[in-house]
Amino acid sequence: MPPLTQLTAITLDCPDPQALAAFYRRATGWRPHERSNEEFAALVREDGLVLGFQRVEDHRPPRWPDPSAPQQSHFDFTAGDLDEAEALLLEWGAGRPDAQPGGDRWRVFTDPAGHPFCVIAD
Repeated sequence: MPPLTQLTAITLDCPDPQALAAFYRRATGWRPHERSNEEFAALVREDGLVLGFQRVEDHRPPRWPDPSAPQQSHFDFTAGDLDEAEALLLEWGAGRPDAQPGGDRWRVFTDPAGHPFCVIAD
């Protein structure tokens, strides 16, 4: 039986769609969506999956792991060299929370708008 639905896009709220798209473009290598603008920017993976970023006034970022402002959602990425990935992500504007439950296996970061994401050793 074919699937009822197919995931085509994931969209994050943020204060600056262009800046967040630029961060994730560097991190993923996905191409910019041709209809990106100041209110909504997006990236497209080769298979067509879209990662979108929409402007929200008064955006309140999550404060992981603080449950009073939950993470809302997060991405998991893999990397061959965690140290190299960390250095580049921090250079590009990521944050690194003090809470790091993954030990040597994975690291938690926050994107420039405060959304948490993990990078896992592959």
